[in-house]
Amino acid sequence: MKSWAEQLNNWRARHISDKVFIITLALMVGFFAAVAAYVLHSTINLIVRLLTGSFDTETFNFLYLLYPVVGIYLTSLFVRYIVKDNISHGITRILYSISSNKSRLKVHNCWSSVIASAITIGFGGSVGAEAPIVLTGSAIGSNLGKIFHLDSKTLMTLVGCGAAGAIAGIFKAPIAGLVFTLEVLMIDLTMASLLPILVSCVTATCFTYIFLGNSALFSFHLDNDWMVERAPATILLGIACGLISLYFIRTMNKCEDMFARFHDKQYVKLIIGGSILSLLIFLFPSLYGEGYHAINLLLNGRTQADWDMIMQNSMFAGHSSMLVVYLALVLLTKVFATSATNGGGGCGGTFAPSLFIGCFGGFLFARVWNMYELGIYLPEKNFALLGMAGVMSGVMHAPLTGVFLIAEITSGYNLFVPLIIVSIAAYLTIIIFEPHSIYGMRLAKQGKLITHHTDHAVLTLMSLNSVIDHDYTAIDPDMELGSIVHKISRSKTSILPVCDAAGNLLGEIDLTKIRHIVFRTELYHHFQAKQLMTEPKAILRDSDDMTSVMKTFDNSHADFLPVLDAESHLKGYISRQRLYGMYRKMVADMSQE
Repeated sequence: MKSWAEQLNNWRARHISDKVFIITLALMVGFFAAVAAYVLHSTINLIVRLLTGSFDTETFNFLYLLYPVVGIYLTSLFVRYIVKDNISHGITRILYSISSNKSRLKVHNCWSSVIASAITIGFGGSVGAEAPIVLTGSAIGSNLGKIFHLDSKTLMTLVGCGAAGAIAGIFKAPIAGLVFTLEVLMIDLTMASLLPILVSCVTATCFTYIFLGNSALFSFHLDNDWMVERAPATILLGIACGLISLYFIRTMNKCEDMFARFHDKQYVKLIIGGSILSLLIFLFPSLYGEGYHAINLLLNGRTQADWDMIMQNSMFAGHSSMLVVYLALVLLTKVFATSATNGGGGCGGTFAPSLFIGCFGGFLFARVWNMYELGIYLPEKNFALLGMAGVMSGVMHAPLTGVFLIAEITSGYNLFVPLIIVSIAAYLTIIIFEPHSIYGMRLAKQGKLITHHTDHAVLTLMSLNSVIDHDYTAIDPDMELGSIVHKISRSKTSILPVCDAAGNLLGEIDLTKIRHIVFRTELYHHFQAKQLMTEPKAILRDSDDMTSVMKTFDNSHADFLPVLDAESHLKGYISRQRLYGMYRKMVADMSQE
């Protein structure tokens, strides 16, 4: 008897066209992504109000030393005993699923990241909720597609719909959601993918307005229009944002490597990460949680008293002269707080931290510029906004996402030109040092990063195991020619591998090279396999990436090449014809609208 999913899929195939069905799924994905964003942010805000609502704003609070450790510990217990899977690096996990797992994400990713990040951030974890929601939205799209047995190309589109819908829903920024998917997830812009992603973005945005009303995540009022005389300072800010991005990426990676040494010692990671995070939040309460409250203070302040509010709950409170020092210290320590949160066992992303650091960096740049009168006056709140776009562009290698996201979430379209200048300058600065984004650099090292380069994307998506022919006819080195001829008659290829008893490849017999003796029966007992075998033109390893495999075939001009495992045992053969046939088919599929 067919399952309900099969019955539903059969009914759908009879009554609904593929295009209409994908649009319908995109709408559903956008709705669920908006729900996930609303639930997560509402839960975080509720936890924060319960824990810190009664704090005295004029002095420091010792509970800041306790809450983050509790949050990380509860999250680690949830992940270890309930999820039982690694849910960190949400956006990197999406990229990996696209490149190596046919866009298939696990079912628990539809809810596990929401719960884990809500606990982490609500208790003070200095990370963002965006990456967990993006992972959630992508997982919803992937699993909806799996229910209806959709192909991997359509699954990739639905994964993109989930990511785009999540960004659009979080920030009420549909264009930013679309651009994020194109720049960060490397989903190609074709008519087959554009319309579903747009539908998901608009749906998520509309439902977020229904849930939250017209209020924006960040409020901003433009007091000073941009002038062309500020272009040099704007370019310098972009360069500074690129260098800040470099500091953020490099420091984050080093901290993660340090925590990775204790991968089997969860309590050691908890003690180290929790201690660092708690101490930093105690000294700089602005590091508590996502930090959006601090961003809004810098974006909406009009007087020195307004901006001094950012130092509330700290030992710096009441000391206006220390604002620059406070901002600089927070900027430098944010990356350590974020690393300590995730390294200690918490769950969250780097999306919000990049916005946070960018805002502080932009404001600090303008404040120092004005203090020392380095040139024309710079509106500090405007440059805080520009800094957000700059650092985001640098960290994510996504200048268009930085431009449109900041413009949409703040209605700051009057600053469109300087946003573009800062984002481009930051991106051009960071790529000198780091060719890949913070999300893609781990996969790039493994050769598993999808890019907009069609040839590279196809080779990344191809699986080595999918082109290996495991049905080969191996022969013993002592086998006589007569028996070899019998084996040849049963073989599907012109190559016979010669292996020892352990399965190690000793050589191979090429039928085209022994044609002059295979029909001479009088020689059948005079030759053995070890006398007729030759070295393969090249050898492949099962750990090789497809780019290397292609290069090896091109250089060797071989029709068949053996594949060995880590112990040098023969796994099978790859046929040039089969390899190139699959490659051409995938290129054609990716080129279709």
